[in-house]
Amino acid sequence: MSSPAPNSAEHPWPVRSVSAKVAQWIDRLGSIWVEGQITQINSRPGTRTAFLVVRDPSVDMSLSVTCSPQLLQSLPVPLTEGSQVVLFGKLSFYTGRGSVSLRVTEIRAVGVGELLARIERLRALLAAEGLFDARLKRPVPFLPGTIGLITGRASAAERDVLSVAGRRWPAVRFEIRNTPVQGPAAVPQMLEALRELDADPHVDVIVLARGGGSVEDLLPFSDEALCRAVSACRTPVVSAVGHEPDSPLSDHVADLRAATPTDAAKLLVPDAAAEQATVTELRGRAAAALRNWVQRESRHLAQLRSRPALADPLQGLTRRVEEVERLRDHGRRAVTRSIDTEHRTTEHLRARLTTLGPAATLARGYAVVQRMVPDGDAEVLRSRDDAPVGTQVRIRVADGALRAAVIGKDT
Repeated sequence: MSSPAPNSAEHPWPVRSVSAKVAQWIDRLGSIWVEGQITQINSRPGTRTAFLVVRDPSVDMSLSVTCSPQLLQSLPVPLTEGSQVVLFGKLSFYTGRGSVSLRVTEIRAVGVGELLARIERLRALLAAEGLFDARLKRPVPFLPGTIGLITGRASAAERDVLSVAGRRWPAVRFEIRNTPVQGPAAVPQMLEALRELDADPHVDVIVLARGGGSVEDLLPFSDEALCRAVSACRTPVVSAVGHEPDSPLSDHVADLRAATPTDAAKLLVPDAAAEQATVTELRGRAAAALRNWVQRESRHLAQLRSRPALADPLQGLTRRVEEVERLRDHGRRAVTRSIDTEHRTTEHLRARLTTLGPAATLARGYAVVQRMVPDGDAEVLRSRDDAPVGTQVRIRVADGALRAAVIGKDT
C-alpha cells in the first residue's frame, strides 16, 4: 500500500488511512495475557463467535473479547458473570466500525488457591508500605453523630446494623449508601460511596458492612484500590465484612475491625441502658466515697479535739507557771548576789585606795612641799638642796595649802 501524502489541512488523511494505521499499531502488540472480571457473556447456539466483556474491578474500564463458542464449552468450570479470569489472545482493530476487540484462544478461570495467593501478595505489599501500621489508625468517636453505612440494598447486614444500633441508642443517625458488595460493579460503586461519605462533614465514622460468603464473594473487599481508598480516608473507617473467620484486606487497613455487622453496631453505638446504669453506679460510688471521706475526716477532727493540747489549751501554760516563777526568783537571786559581790569588791578597793591615797597621809599630819616655778607647774621637793634660801614654796596639808618662802636650812 502506497504511503499517503503528508498530513495537513490541505491534505487530510481519509478515514481508511487512519483506521489502517491504527490497525497496524495494535497488531504490533502481539499476543498478550489479560486479567479481568467477566461482566457479560453472549454465546448463542449456532453462531461461530462468542462475545464477552471483561472489566477491571478496580476502575471503570472494560474490554470487548471474542472467542469461539467451543472454547467456552471446553472449560472445566462454566464461566458466569463475575468470574475472575486470565485470557490469552491478540488485540484486533476492526476498521469497519472502528472498535478494538481481544480475540482469545485460551481462558483460565482463576481458582480459589490463586485468588488467595494474590491476596497474600497484595497483603505483603500493603504491609510493606505501612498501610497496616497501628500508629496510623484513627480513633473512633465514642458517640458518633452520624454514621456512614456502605452495604448492599435490603441486605441482612444493613438490617443488623440499623436494628442493633437503634436498640442501643435510639437517637443514632445514619447516612446510608447502598452499593453492590460482590460482582464486577462492587468496587467502583463502593469507592464512589466512600468518597461521598468521607467528604460529608457530618459523618463521623464510615462502616463497610457485608455478610459472610465465599472467597470470590468477598473478593471486592480485598481489592487494592478499595484498600488504598480506605487508608486515605480522613474519616475513621470500620470494616465489618463476613463472619469471624473471614479476614479480607479491608479489615487490616481499616481503623477498626468488627467481626460481624452486628459487632460493628455494638462497637460504634453505646448501649443507652448500660451507660445509664454505669452513670448511676458511678454516681453512687462517688457519693459513697464522699461520705466515707467526710466521716473519716470528722473522726480525725474528733480525735484531734480530744487530745489534751486542744481539750485544755492553757494546761501547758499552767504547768509552766511555777517553773517560770522559780526560774525568775533564781535569776533575781543570782543577779542580786552578783551585784552584792561586786559592791563589796568595790568598797574594799575604795578603802584600799583611801588608805594608800595622799589625802590619808596628809590627815595623819604629813605635808607635801612643792617648789613654785615661775611660768610652770609646782615641783615636789625631795631634797633640801632643791630649795635654796628665798625659794617660794607651797605647803599642802590635810585641810588646804600654804605659801611660804625658805628663810634658812636646818640639818
